[in-house]
This record gives sequence, structure tokens and C-alpha cells, in this order.
Amino acid sequence: MKNKFKYSFEQLFITRLLLRWTILIFPVSLLTGLLVALFMRLLDLATKTRLHYEWIIFLLPFAGILITWLYQFAGKNSEAGNNLIMSEIHRSGEGVPARMAPLILFTTVITHLFGGSAGREGTAVQMGGSVSGLFAKWFKLNDEDKRILLMCGISAGFGAVFGTPVAGTVFALEVLTIGRIKYDALIPCLIAGIIADITCSSCGIHHTHYQINYIDERIRLFPHLSFDIILLAKVIIAGVLFGCTGTLFSELSHWIKAKSKIYIKSVWLIPVVGAALVIGISYVLGTRNYMGLGVTNPEGVSIVAAFQPGGAETFSWFWKLLLTAITLGMGFKGGEVTPLFFIGATLGNTLAVISGAPIDLFAGLGFIAVFAGATNTPLACTIMGAELFGADYILYYAVACFTAYYFSGHSGIYQAQRVAVSKFQITDPEENTLKELKEKSRQSND
Repeated sequence: MKNKFKYSFEQLFITRLLLRWTILIFPVSLLTGLLVALFMRLLDLATKTRLHYEWIIFLLPFAGILITWLYQFAGKNSEAGNNLIMSEIHRSGEGVPARMAPLILFTTVITHLFGGSAGREGTAVQMGGSVSGLFAKWFKLNDEDKRILLMCGISAGFGAVFGTPVAGTVFALEVLTIGRIKYDALIPCLIAGIIADITCSSCGIHHTHYQINYIDERIRLFPHLSFDIILLAKVIIAGVLFGCTGTLFSELSHWIKAKSKIYIKSVWLIPVVGAALVIGISYVLGTRNYMGLGVTNPEGVSIVAAFQPGGAETFSWFWKLLLTAITLGMGFKGGEVTPLFFIGATLGNTLAVISGAPIDLFAGLGFIAVFAGATNTPLACTIMGAELFGADYILYYAVACFTAYYFSGHSGIYQAQRVAVSKFQITDPEENTLKELKEKSRQSND
């Protein structure tokens, strides 16, 4: 009788539910937005300091030792990072510790200050997840509500750090399980992303502006089509390469992390070796373009520069990929997504030069598609393209991201990501994680 009454007035109950979630989400999103704003300020200060005092990069080994000590001394289970948050969403366990937020904030800034090649998304998401976990305890939420609040933390962190609340919403829903999206957290995640983004922007944080100026004015082979079929073919080929690049980054990062633990017996020596490799490779290349965040660089290769002719060298994408895999695989902290933007934009620039395609369009496509392949989130990345670059070429965004998603295979930067429907269009009743799939594949090959 009670359920019959509820369904008779479902709009009333939905309104009450959304009001409840708005009240729960508001403090989480507000605090996450403030933390992201603080993080962005500190990151900007760290980058300017590193560029002004070039000698500071030689302290990177000591920074690695400090980061390792902090996580050994106070990290608890925070070391798992984004994978811990995803695991908690799938199945409630020990919880996401509140200490994760200050730890990841401080260690990421340290990584950037001394020249490590890392990003910022992972930091923002971990801060959002940590804040969500704390409020879930305070509110004494049940496991289902806690799961939704943790997803809201992901959306809030992602939306605030990139200024893309809609993409952040879809990312929080899509990243958990390959092949399935559950809509129970749809509106809560959207509310969280919007509030966090507004909060971050209100603190004076200005996100980087990217622009695709390409205008399709060429005479088409098929005038009745709303797109250039030859350009679309080039986008498909580029999408395949973007997906393979996402796989290369994911697998190399995991491989370096695993092998460094096997061959370097001392946990303190791992970041020292990693720092030496980052500094050494940079000196061999004769440039520091691939250290730090890489969003802007007035004198060299950067994400912004990749949207212009001559803004990237042929193998800029590979060197950034290598240095980031070493940095994150050998004990330093930060996100993977901004480096993926760099890798994709510079690879897109190179492919555009080779194929005669528009450079700014292909830089934008690489920006979102390599990310889509490495995280298995094609929908979120397509929406991100529309939010960052405008929706004029959303067809090309979708084709590049969807193609990259399929051709990245069953790999990804988040090993706790589950597979509900494989890319072979086979439903997995067990919903293994990417890590478990890899272990099963290795055992079957043995």
C-alpha cells in the first residue's frame, strides 16, 4: 500500500529525494571546490617557482624520498588513490580515509615543484573522495548512500579542476564499470559538479581556454552530408592511434611500477631512481618541456602550443608519455589526465601535419581521445570536448573518442575499474576488474 501511494505521487517523492541529496551534497561540493581552488593556486605557484629557479629540479630525488616517507608513515590505505575510491564504491570496505586529501594535495605540489611529470585530476578526485568519505561517516550514511556520495566526490573534483561539470558528472558514472552506467547518482553527481565548479571559480580560479578555430569551408565530395567524409576517415585512423597510445601509457605505467618493486629492493631507492631517470632523459633531450604539468610554456612545447602549427615536435607525445609513466610509476604523486591531454594534443598535432588535417582540430581530438582510451570513458570525453572546445565538431569528437575506446582494449589507468560488458560485446557476469582480467590472461597463457 505504501509503495502504491509512493508511485501515485512519484514527482513529490522525487522532489523530496533530490532536496535531501542537495543538502547532503552541498557541504561536500563546497569543501571540495575550496580544496581544488587551493590546490590550483599552490600548483601555479610551484610551477612558477620551478621555472624561475631551474636548479630546483636536482632536488627531485629528495622530494621522492619525502613523499615515500609520508605515505609510509601516515598514508594508511591512501596509497591506492583513485583505485581505493572506486573499490569502495563497488564494495564498501575500510572506507576512504580523511588523511587522503591533505596527503595527495601536498605530495602532488611537491612533485610539480621539483619537476616531476604528473597531472592534477587524480589529486582533485582523491580530495573529493576523501571529503565524501568523511561526510559519509559524519552523516552516518548506509552503504548505498555512501556509494552515491563518493561518486559525487569524483564528479565534484573532476568538474572543479577542469571547469567541466557535465563531463565530470558523466565521468563519475562511466568510469566505474566498462559497459554499464547506473543512473541512480545522475542528478546528485550533476549537482555536485556544478556546486564545486562554481565554488572553485568564485575563488578566482581561471581555467585554461582552448580554442579550435578551424572552419570547414572545403568543397565536399558529397555536398548533402553535414560532414567531410575524407576528414572523417582521417579522424577514424587517428582514433585508432589515440586508443593504442592510451594503452601504451597505461601498460607502461603499470609495468614500470611492478618492475621497480621487483628489481629495486629498497622502497626508498625507487623514487630516487625515478627522479634520476626523469632528470637524465630531460638533459639528454636538451629540454625541460616534458617536466611538470605542461599546460602552458611560452618558450616550448605545451598543450596550448599544440593547437598551433609548429607547437609540437614529432615525438613530443612519446617523451611526455615516458616521463609521466616513470614519475607516477616510481612513487611520485599526481594525476594522469593532464599528461594524457598533453600526449593526445601533441600526437594530434603530429598526425595533422602528416595527414594534412586541421592542426587545431586534431590537437583537440587527441586531447580528449587519448584520455578516453586510457580511462574507458568515451561519453564523458566527448562531452568534455563540447564543454572545452564548443560543440561545432561534436561528431568528430564522438568518432575519435569511441574509436579510441575500442582500440585501447581491456586496459586502463584505473585497475579497479570493472568490466560489465567487454569490448567484444560479451557480458561478464563476474564483473572482474581490469587487474583481475590481466591476471587471468597471464595464468591462461602460462
